[in-house]
Amino acid sequence: MDGEEPAKEIEALIQRLRLHQPPPSPYAGDPSTAATPNAGELLKPRRAAVLICLFRGSAGELRVILTKRSSSLSTHSGEVALPGGKADEGDADDAATALREAKEEIGMDPCLVTVVTSLEHFLSKHLLVVVPIVGILSDIEGFKPVLNIDEVDDIFDVPLEMFLKDENRRSEERERMGQVFTIQYFDYEKENRKYVIWGLTARILIHAASIVYQRPPDFVERRLQFNLPKYSISSSGSATS
Repeated sequence: MDGEEPAKEIEALIQRLRLHQPPPSPYAGDPSTAATPNAGELLKPRRAAVLICLFRGSAGELRVILTKRSSSLSTHSGEVALPGGKADEGDADDAATALREAKEEIGMDPCLVTVVTSLEHFLSKHLLVVVPIVGILSDIEGFKPVLNIDEVDDIFDVPLEMFLKDENRRSEERERMGQVFTIQYFDYEKENRKYVIWGLTARILIHAASIVYQRPPDFVERRLQFNLPKYSISSSGSATS
């Protein structure tokens, strides 16, 4: 009987999140130029997807799986990220991208993950559209991590609700393109290892936690609104920016 209540709670969460409707993406290109030759190629930014893989911890709390990028990578080396990366032509959709990348980076078997919804699209500072995909891992014991050492140095998990709390959080204000915005930093320590979750990864997790827990964060968040250039041929970047 002990396992029935958590299982019911997870099932209820799955059903609720499946009803979530993210707003239309503001980064889908300008439909008014659809008749222009090659307009789709000119206006369509590069796309990526990340997996917000949730599971229930031993204390009953929802936790999310994160990675620490390899220190040998040329961009964003050593930073904390969600599993994920750029879309391939063979990917059927954003969920397929996220699951494929999670398999490649940390050995996550897609069969273990129940994809429930996608969230609001984010635009990185490199003009890479990042689509967060929420998945539920019902059997954490069935997940046996296999790290791709070329891409990932470490894997760990944190409570999702921490991204709504003021504890272990610090921030700084910056200005870009005439806009003042806040960069959030969340400090986490596990087994004498210290991690800092910040930037785009933190923004995505704040948003995800707000959706899952149906409440805003305990702190003020000011986000920078990027605008796509009118003519931008294949912009590149990392999903962790």
